[in-house]
Amino acid sequence: MPELPEVETVRRGLGPAMVGARFTRVTLRRPNLRFPFPERFAERLAGATVVDLARRAKYLTAGLDTGETLIMHLGMSGRFDVALPDGANLSPGDFYLDGALGTPKHDHVVMAMSNGATVTYNDARRFGFMDLVPTDGLATCRHFARMGVEPLGDGLSAQAIARLFRHRITPLKSALLDQRLIAGLGNIYVCEALHRAGLHPELPAGALARADGSPTPKARLLARVIRDVLTEAVAAGGSTLRDYVRTDGSSGAFQHRFRVYDRSGETCTTRKCTGTVARLVQAGRSTFYCTTCQSLPVDRVSPQGRVAHNERTGKRSRTDC
Repeated sequence: MPELPEVETVRRGLGPAMVGARFTRVTLRRPNLRFPFPERFAERLAGATVVDLARRAKYLTAGLDTGETLIMHLGMSGRFDVALPDGANLSPGDFYLDGALGTPKHDHVVMAMSNGATVTYNDARRFGFMDLVPTDGLATCRHFARMGVEPLGDGLSAQAIARLFRHRITPLKSALLDQRLIAGLGNIYVCEALHRAGLHPELPAGALARADGSPTPKARLLARVIRDVLTEAVAAGGSTLRDYVRTDGSSGAFQHRFRVYDRSGETCTTRKCTGTVARLVQAGRSTFYCTTCQSLPVDRVSPQGRVAHNERTGKRSRTDC
């Protein structure tokens, strides 16, 4: 599933074709994606001008001059192809590693723009969706009402991490993936950020807050490396593993910079570290971490990710990070 850097890369690719342009015709080739299209969807878009194109977590939002906002989610395999007025197509049409993906039979929404560009939404698995909501109610709509802070915005700081995670015994990785706390973080980039911060994925999230609620040094480091990892990934055009490509059809490049993700059994890339990358499963997702520079005392967390009792004292232990 495309994560925040991939969605941001798509947003930047769509901008020149959509912002300032008017929908001259919208063609729906099926009645639904993951959900049915909104009532009179194509009709409501036709004639509307795209005022701005933004991103909220893993969602794209196109503000319209009609007072509505078009919300777009890529799901697992969604992609946008952009054809330019001169006839050049910015996508090779079948770039995905899985040959069934990216083919014309999965072109479900075709948007003709007043500047001559044609934007086509292709989605083999149809887990993506589109919606139209009033712009003045965007923040409180059903998609965003319970969404947490943006990891690339001003809202994510060491203080915010301490406030959000204080008293939580849930594993740190699970807390970071909770979209109600921090919106937009996904499996790949959480693994990479935790490795850079030297934090074990099963550490209780509350360990990043001191007793008085202030952030620990590791909370400050984590806030910084989350931003660093996401910024680097956006600059690299995201990560291409299976389903994701950019709007010009090219693949992202951040996968070549993975330090731990999908590197199980390999030597840690951290300078002077001799540890090995290991894999564990948390909530059905693969987690990759270094057994040495992300080590965790055995009395901190059980194999299931729960706070464990110290075998020697029989008491719960707590050590701020």
